[in-house]
Amino acid sequence: MSLKKAALVVGIEDYPGSWLPGCVKDATTVKELLSRNDDRSSNFSCIELLGPKGTASGSSQITRVLLRHHVRDILAKKVDMALMYFSGHGIVMHEIVEYANDSKIPQITIIVDACFSGKLGAVPAIKEDRAVLREGVAILTASSGDEVAVMSSDRSLFTSYVCAALEGGAADVRGDVTSASIYAYVEQIMGPLDQRPMYKANVARLDALRSCNPVVPQDVLRKLVEYFPRLNEEHKLDPAYEPDHGQHPPGTTPDPRKEA
Repeated sequence: MSLKKAALVVGIEDYPGSWLPGCVKDATTVKELLSRNDDRSSNFSCIELLGPKGTASGSSQITRVLLRHHVRDILAKKVDMALMYFSGHGIVMHEIVEYANDSKIPQITIIVDACFSGKLGAVPAIKEDRAVLREGVAILTASSGDEVAVMSSDRSLFTSYVCAALEGGAADVRGDVTSASIYAYVEQIMGPLDQRPMYKANVARLDALRSCNPVVPQDVLRKLVEYFPRLNEEHKLDPAYEPDHGQHPPGTTPDPRKEA
């Protein structure tokens, strides 16, 4: 049975006195990837909040109050999995983690592409390098708590790698992409002198955030239990298993089933 999934995708470029180009493009790209799996089946039902250039003082401005409202709303949905993606100014809203910890949704993933985003989840009253997350919550951030997030051309470096991971770069042999595999993919690509992404999680299971075309088709994987029905089973092979266009060694006969 497929999981019910909901996502809030936020990209804010325009702030009073400053402009962060690329955040809207990052958010729309993430939304497109999350909305559909590789086979075009439905994935996350996405709500999008965008603040392009020219909205900082207009009626469509995304305020902290409005963002807080949408975060609370998405985390109140009756779904199996929720995801929040934010690209914008490096002002950490610690309330996000509070709402996630209080939510009844079994699995929640928070992805933040912002300067100093590694502070998210920290508990200053205890120690800033400690996080308190209830089971089922995972946080992936673009940088540590004292680093800026780098832009590359008109895109964020971090989000471009996250998108590459969602497109299949972080998929396992079955094609599943999880929050942990995204972090592993991004962390390996970024060099030692680049910003360091952070991953904080308290999870007992990792369901797929997106399904890509598998390296090995599912119907082929299912045959493994036919060939290896018991632990430490050895599947004996003879020349009849090797397709050779009809030229079999003496004493063997063609066997289409074995060749397949």
